[in-house]
Amino acid sequence: MTHSPLIATVVVGLVLAFVFGALAQRLRVSPLVGYLLAGVVVGPYTPGFVGDQGLASALAEVGVILLMFGVGLHFSLGSLLSVRSIAVPGALAQMTVATLLGMGLAYLQGWPPEAGFIFGLALSVPSTVVMTRTLQERRLFDTTRGRISVGWLVVEDLIMVLVLVLIPPITDLLREASTAVEPISPWRRPDILTTFALTLGQVAAFVALMLVVGRRVIPWILHYVAHTGSRELFRLSVLAIALGVAYGATEWFGISFALGAFFAGMMLHESPLSQRAAEESLPLRDAFAVLFFVSVGMLFNPFIIVQAPLLVVATLLIILIGNSLTALAIVRGYGYPMRTALTVAASLAQIGEFSFILVGLGVALQILSADGRDLILAGALISIIANPILFFALERMMPAPAPKLEAAPSGQAQVVEEPAEIPKTQLTKHAVLIGYGRVGRVIGEELARRKLPFLVVEEQPPIAAELQGRGIEVVSANGALSRVLDAANLRDARWLFVAIPDAFEAGQIVNQAREHNPDLPIIARAHSDAEVDHLTAHGATHTIMGEREIALGMLEYALGGAVTQERPGSAAPAQNL
Repeated sequence: MTHSPLIATVVVGLVLAFVFGALAQRLRVSPLVGYLLAGVVVGPYTPGFVGDQGLASALAEVGVILLMFGVGLHFSLGSLLSVRSIAVPGALAQMTVATLLGMGLAYLQGWPPEAGFIFGLALSVPSTVVMTRTLQERRLFDTTRGRISVGWLVVEDLIMVLVLVLIPPITDLLREASTAVEPISPWRRPDILTTFALTLGQVAAFVALMLVVGRRVIPWILHYVAHTGSRELFRLSVLAIALGVAYGATEWFGISFALGAFFAGMMLHESPLSQRAAEESLPLRDAFAVLFFVSVGMLFNPFIIVQAPLLVVATLLIILIGNSLTALAIVRGYGYPMRTALTVAASLAQIGEFSFILVGLGVALQILSADGRDLILAGALISIIANPILFFALERMMPAPAPKLEAAPSGQAQVVEEPAEIPKTQLTKHAVLIGYGRVGRVIGEELARRKLPFLVVEEQPPIAAELQGRGIEVVSANGALSRVLDAANLRDARWLFVAIPDAFEAGQIVNQAREHNPDLPIIARAHSDAEVDHLTAHGATHTIMGEREIALGMLEYALGGAVTQERPGSAAPAQNL
């Protein structure tokens, strides 16, 4: 029986990514390393099955679209504008330095200037997927460091959109100049200026359309679909908006898929449904992000490490050291603390999608040789593998500062640089509430009404700020972190309420909380019997399944009394309030 290359590529890629990713996790290495190695295994440079690179790259592009849409959902226009004074000059300076370093290395190899320019520029642009995944894993999106990193990335992506459009006419001009008897003035090629002006106009038109129309239409569509009550239709609408805007941005305005999806998500950010939209698109974002890393691994020729080891090392030094030190110096020069500068520097110490697009264009125009392409791909793969290790090393090296108000440079609003070490609460015999969404808010209001001491762990800054304004003690961080649970003083707590909807993350919290206090009553929420079993197995004392409790409540109302039915996970109920 025959099967299509698409099915074979997806199935084999995902299966091997799971195997190698699980192995990497077992060895306490980032699963990204496993995904990349899976790509190498199914690539054309290793024996055995060879996946379709074209299909893998196309699927990876979908992953980039969904990922950037998710980033936009957590990133408001105000956040983007708040870092423009450092993101714009910083991105320009860092790209210039990396490009010059790459051109210097190319010059030593005897490559023509245009090849050196393509080579250097490809080493200057970070991977969207790697940066956003790294910031997500470390809960840095809503911090000063995260805003600067994402703003920097958006500026570089916009620059690359212009560069990719201008490279073909500039290449033609250089070739004409090299063969002409008399020097050719750039003014004799008005199409370059026309192309540049047209591209700027298209970008401006797209941004204006998003601000004027998209800001109203996109949230309206999502609200309309939400009122239909169909979860499938809501999920489909999220995907349709992300993919549709990204495709339209590319087809009609010449914007990259990633940027189009980012702006679509950012326009939806102000809607109350943005959090639900992010949750609905998360599984697909994760699956396609894995395919992105597999596709990167498929491009890598491992023999380049043996054939030109010194050139590979020099390329890596430009990516890891050149980009990082430039960003570090710029951020510090703007007066930001060292921790912020190091995070931004580490975020930029890798390359990805735009580098591959630029390499493909350079090879197609016969500017860049196969050796240059292989060096860039080797640098991309190794830098992506090294990036989580670099972040881990920085977290170990940097002492945690006390929280303080930093004077923001260049007229920006003041920003709070978040502490890595969280001061321990002085509360005892208190309740700890993880998550202050719809469920957590009800719990918190009842605890406050009864004047019971409690502390909230909430990672969304707007909600944390609201609670602090009401005089409620808040730890603004992710509850799955051990140091956060330690700061909440679980050893002396009376209850722990885990009110977040994600059962997987809730299981991690329950498991770590049980290590802090083996006797602590832990009350968690679930959406299915499987989630109840999962949370109970991790140490939850009492697990409430929403649908079951709703049904029992309806029966109690109808029958006029309590309904006797065993609640799941109720072996040891919590103490009465």
